[in-house]
Amino acid sequence: MRLGAVRVTTAGQRGGGAGTRSRVNGQMELGGDLVSRSSSLPRSPAAPLPVLDQRARGTQFIELSVRSVLNTPASTHMGFWSINPYVGCEFGCTYCYARDTHRWVVERQGSGAAGQRGSSSQGESTATKQTAPLPSRPAALPPWEAFEKEILVKSDVAEVLARTLIPARLAGQSLVIGTATDPYQPAERRFRLTRRILEVLRGYHGLTIEIITKSPLVTRDIDLLQALSQRNEVSINISLATADPRLARRLELRSPVPAARLRALRRLTAGGIDAGLIIAPIIPGITDDWTGLARLMEAAKEAGARYVIGSALRLGPAARRRFLPVLEREFPELYERYRRHYATSDLASRSYQDALARRLNALRQAFGFAGDEASSRRKRRMEESARSGHAAPQSDEQAVLI
Repeated sequence: MRLGAVRVTTAGQRGGGAGTRSRVNGQMELGGDLVSRSSSLPRSPAAPLPVLDQRARGTQFIELSVRSVLNTPASTHMGFWSINPYVGCEFGCTYCYARDTHRWVVERQGSGAAGQRGSSSQGESTATKQTAPLPSRPAALPPWEAFEKEILVKSDVAEVLARTLIPARLAGQSLVIGTATDPYQPAERRFRLTRRILEVLRGYHGLTIEIITKSPLVTRDIDLLQALSQRNEVSINISLATADPRLARRLELRSPVPAARLRALRRLTAGGIDAGLIIAPIIPGITDDWTGLARLMEAAKEAGARYVIGSALRLGPAARRRFLPVLEREFPELYERYRRHYATSDLASRSYQDALARRLNALRQAFGFAGDEASSRRKRRMEESARSGHAAPQSDEQAVLI
């Protein structure tokens, strides 16, 4: 995930081709401070948010209304701006930290606090237009499951972006799409919100735009990405934790297979798009071995990646409740160690992160990814992002996992 200071050289002009479609959309992006779970405002009755679509397996797509869609560095404690067209993700990766952002959005919808500014420790600020509960189900889903079965859709995200984006405010920082959701998850085939965001951004110049995704659907928009790249600095970060398809399936329930993501990376770079591989998360004791990381570096090189960056696993409360049972079932020898360490911190220990950084640097050097200044900026930002939040305790035990 390319997280770094970049420039906005010229204030862009307003415009862009985003069509004005359905009226309502929802908002919440990554942030640094824990949101208030209560409100002094009186609770008022409201109709449930509208369901736009439903999958046979039970996934609902729910329209969420918002007044703003851009997350500032001040609200996220990160060195970049961000925007997420959806809250939640059908891919359902067992380790995903964004489960916590979904939980906070849902809590705010039911708390009567909609319309107040706030932010979560995972980085999403909220500013909704209305207070309305989610549609009722026979039984309420636990937060870890709601993340992948109750996808909140910000239908007006492009229109709100067109009204509120002031390029000069970015002050040399990147605008990252997909920090708390996959912007090319299956819902994008129908709702096309990410493409509409890009159509709005095409009306500007001098921006630095980044996209993070696991999905080969991003290649659908190569034409638009090429047009954007003529007037802006555009980078696509393809996320991949392992090149082993069997291991990937144990960790990521419905995400595209590794080979499909690498083919997408190849198509992007062949089309002249600046694209690279983000190895994230790197899961201690499971995907952090020399052989596995080297295999990813080699595959990235063959696909024409311009850079490779990576960061260690972080587990917030909702993510822990999803991932730890999977760990106990699939990797029982690691379960107790993880349970103890992540009970006191969302992050891997500093000693582990330092050891991992040395390993990645050595592999980048071996596969010819070292020395590129743009890649170095991405790497520094990734490492700063991974270490943000509460300081992780030093732990010799955790460092052994590498």
